Formats: sequence, C-alpha cells, structure tokens
Amino acid sequence: MHKIALAIHGGAGTLVEGMMTPQLETRYKKDLRFALDKGYKILENGGSSIDAVEESVKNLENSPLFNAGKGSVFTASGKHEMDASIMDGRDKSAGAISLIGGIRNPISLARDVMQKSEHVFLAGEGAMQFAKELNYKFEGDEYFYDSLRYNQWQELKGTDNFQLDHSLKKDSKFGTVGAVACDFEGNLAAATSTGGMTNKRYGRIGDSSLIGIGNYANNKTCAISCTGSGEFFIRAVVAYDVSCLMEYKGLSLEAATELVIHERLLSVGGDGGLIAVDKNANIAMPFNTEGMYRASKSFEQKEEISIYKN
Repeated sequence: MHKIALAIHGGAGTLVEGMMTPQLETRYKKDLRFALDKGYKILENGGSSIDAVEESVKNLENSPLFNAGKGSVFTASGKHEMDASIMDGRDKSAGAISLIGGIRNPISLARDVMQKSEHVFLAGEGAMQFAKELNYKFEGDEYFYDSLRYNQWQELKGTDNFQLDHSLKKDSKFGTVGAVACDFEGNLAAATSTGGMTNKRYGRIGDSSLIGIGNYANNKTCAISCTGSGEFFIRAVVAYDVSCLMEYKGLSLEAATELVIHERLLSVGGDGGLIAVDKNANIAMPFNTEGMYRASKSFEQKEEISIYKN
C-alpha cells in the first residue's frame, strides 16, 4: 500500500500582504481547507486520486473567492468563459474543455470528455453541445455574478487592456485553481480549472486546459497543476518539463519543480507557481511570485494552508 498525499492551489500572483484583511484571509483559508478535506477524505477511504482531485477542484469552483466556476471573471463581452483539464496518471488518459459558459463545475465536464468521449479536448459550441447531450444543467449569468469581478471588468471595459492572475491588482482578483493527488494504489492525478482573464478577447485560451502545460499526470513521475502567466507557461511547456526532468534526468520532485519555476520559467519572462506530487507521495509547491494560495496534506497527516512565502 502506497502513501497518500493531496495538494491544492487557488492561484499565484502579486499578493500584497497589507491589502489582505484578517477577515478575508480567514475566508480564503477556510475555503482552501474545506476543499482539501473533501479530497483527502476520498483518499483516506481508499478512493482514487482522480476522484480526489475532481472533488477538491469542484469545491474550489463552488467558491466565489477563486477565478474558476462560480468566481469566474468577466470577458470583454461581459460573459464568462471557463477552461478546465484533468489527467489520470495510470494510463495518461486526459480530458479538457475550453471557452464554455453556464457550467457550474467545468472540471466535471473535462472528466466526462476523458471518460465518455473518444477525444481529449473539446472547445466552445462543441463542448457545450457535448454537455447538453449529457444533460448538464446550465446556470444563468446571475449564478456567476460577483460585484468584485464586475467592478474590476468595468475598470477595463472598452479598452484593449486585460488583467492576468499575476497583475498588480491581485487584491481584486484571484486565479486558477487546481489539485494533485497520490492514492493508496500509487496512482497520480491532476486537475486544473480557470475563469481566464478579465476583459479577455478573441477566444483566448491559457495554459489551464492544455495537457502537458498547465496540467499533467504520469505514474512514472509526478502530477502537476500550474497557475500564473499562462502565455509564458505555454511557451515553457511547464508541467511536462517537470516530468521530463524527473524521467530522463533523474531529478527529484523538489529539484525538478524548483528548476522549472525559478530558472526555466523565469528565463522566458514568466511568473507563477505549481503544485506537484510524485509517486512516493512527496509534495512540492514552488512559486516565484509574492504568494500562492495553497494547501496540502500528506500521509503523515502533515497539513499546510498558506498564502505568502513562509
């Protein structure tokens, strides 16, 4: 029987500690803990890593505090376009969706793409049609409305500007969510979900729905979920880069993740972070920004719930 571990994140960026009130910090940590506990309980009860990461991400999507699901930001047209992906390290099966709206839990639709279609990636109207065929409930715009997100969009509306998860206005927007897990069978899984960027145009797709970039799992090496400046994560092929360094160079999880986040990603101008777990249930959560909303729990019952650098 293998050791179990779970890690989750709620986005990375320029988090200015002085802008966070004690009350707000308590709310974020409460929602992180709730999502962590939900996923970890599945692992404790002998459940699969794929079930655990989906459950944790669903709970983060249900929180208005994070830019995914209910908390998704506004596009230039005043809509919500969500992306998500999930991957099973046992056979490297994967599912991803992009440019969808009205779905309460995009991560579940991504899993259905993996398990109930012959494809890996569905986007836009095609993904929406797939959801309809599976009898998904579609929420109205009011479900996704949040005054903080709306006010942020109003500041950018009508301009060519957009706001990334890592921008200086991080205090008014928090980003991508994700989870990685190792179960008692030694199987790894990863899940990532996002509401994209405020005032985005042209059907922009970031790294969160891209297998091998924002999300990856391979039982031989690790499971990864990323958050940060998506365009740079795409150029650096971040998630697979970590796995490659472990598989072909023999680096440990810690060494590989540190090298990718603090050297290789920075070398192309990118900022952000990732959460990772390897086949031995080791956890790594590096980031090169001011902070990253993160939580983890290991086989030894060690628990961490943090925002800023320790």
